[in-house]
Amino acid sequence: MDWMIEVDGLVKTFGHLKAVDNVSFNVPKGQVLGFLGPNGAGKSTTMKMITGFMTPTAGTVRVAGHDVDAQPIAAKAKIGYLPEGAPAYPDMTPISFLNFIADVRGLDAATRRQRLDYVIANVHLDAVLHQPIDTLSKGFKRRVGLAQAILHDPPVLVLDEPTDGLDPNQKHEVRGLIADMAKEKAIVISTHILEEVDAVCNRAMIIAEGRIVADGTPGELESQSPFHNAVLIDCQDEGVAGALEEIAGVSRVEALAGGSYRAYPTNGQSIVAEVADLVKQRNWSTSRLSVEHPRLDEVFRNITRGGDHADKRGEAA
Repeated sequence: MDWMIEVDGLVKTFGHLKAVDNVSFNVPKGQVLGFLGPNGAGKSTTMKMITGFMTPTAGTVRVAGHDVDAQPIAAKAKIGYLPEGAPAYPDMTPISFLNFIADVRGLDAATRRQRLDYVIANVHLDAVLHQPIDTLSKGFKRRVGLAQAILHDPPVLVLDEPTDGLDPNQKHEVRGLIADMAKEKAIVISTHILEEVDAVCNRAMIIAEGRIVADGTPGELESQSPFHNAVLIDCQDEGVAGALEEIAGVSRVEALAGGSYRAYPTNGQSIVAEVADLVKQRNWSTSRLSVEHPRLDEVFRNITRGGDHADKRGEAA
């Protein structure tokens, strides 16, 4: 596997606080990793260590084969980093700031022109190129930060809340840009916007109290929802709950308000065909028979808050 990011046993302590606790993972080219966690979980601290802006207490990070601690210049040359808040020089304009970044990155004249044209067009900065950064909206400041991160066309991108402050149309554009770049890069996105993970990530990782507590594709994580493959049925006939409980593969049945029932499967298996067969056999009159669609936010809450605060879809009768 062509690993572009290799994180091994990262630990970061602040006094008696262990903010990051033995975190390890690898990211290959072509993968967009959504890095999720509640506030204070260790997301931003981990990203700062990956990019070399914070020294770990223990553990190592390699980027494109370069040890971030032992070979910081070589490693950072391979990274595009959008930090939290996207700091920039407020008295500069976007074009002067991007030219400054091009100087820092050592871009030659031809590459500079080509990359400036690309980022200005794809991050949609044309309208504010000559306006002082300090006067820009939060969304435009964020876009300037994203532009500097991708200006040198790095093989690794580490983006902390890349769509923070953007309106829905701008979010859609940035997600499209990330998807286009993903084919040739390894990308890590720290976000609390769970729909963003569904939209652009092909892997999701959840960190809580400094430790990785879940890791898989968004679909794999969603399958951990207690509602995965549960079946909803609206039926006013007698004995519905008892009959549903007799189906092989049904772990329990929940009676909801208004003559609705939710049948939960054992081990997340599909039970909709069996429920449909039962409805036909009993000649029940149903106004709804549908499979629940799990949500990543339910899984996130279950994992990070111990499962005690899961969404309750509908009220028990």
